[in-house]
Amino acid sequence: MLKTAFKLCIFGDGGVGKTTLINRYVSGVFTDDTTMTIGVGFHVKKLIIENIPVSLQIWDFAGEERFRFMLPAYVRGASGGIFMYDITRYASLRNIKTWSEVIDQCTDYNKRPLPVVLVGSKADLDYKRAVASEYGEELVNSEELFIKFIECSSKTGEHVESIFTIITREMMERVNII
Repeated sequence: MLKTAFKLCIFGDGGVGKTTLINRYVSGVFTDDTTMTIGVGFHVKKLIIENIPVSLQIWDFAGEERFRFMLPAYVRGASGGIFMYDITRYASLRNIKTWSEVIDQCTDYNKRPLPVVLVGSKADLDYKRAVASEYGEELVNSEELFIKFIECSSKTGEHVESIFTIITREMMERVNII
């Protein structure tokens, strides 16, 4: 049986919920007292897609600008990415162009752009929304980098599994595994 591993990078500004999303996905538990990621965090999750065992190597990048210089070195060799922003903080999108440029410069996966899912986090705080869902859809349609847009809540678990399934399937398709 075919077995494969993919390097998946999660990036976005500080405080958008990257570490919380990963913790919810990997452990199934919501933790609201996570500390700021220093540099990069690393997690592994094993799953099965269409009867094929897959190992996701999930790289959690610090969103603070002082750590951004490290990103190019860690993105090299990645198979896919997740860009997160906080739906309650419009400012969490202010560096989207910078993040996109770094990803574009550092990746060449089979001569194709790195597939990236755009994720709006903290959907459980819809009453505090500062970024309309339609804006996320517009970004996917206007930015070549993004393959899909989805909103999630790490607190409730809404769409957490879907995010990782979508990007894993895309990575598998790009190397003709499924």
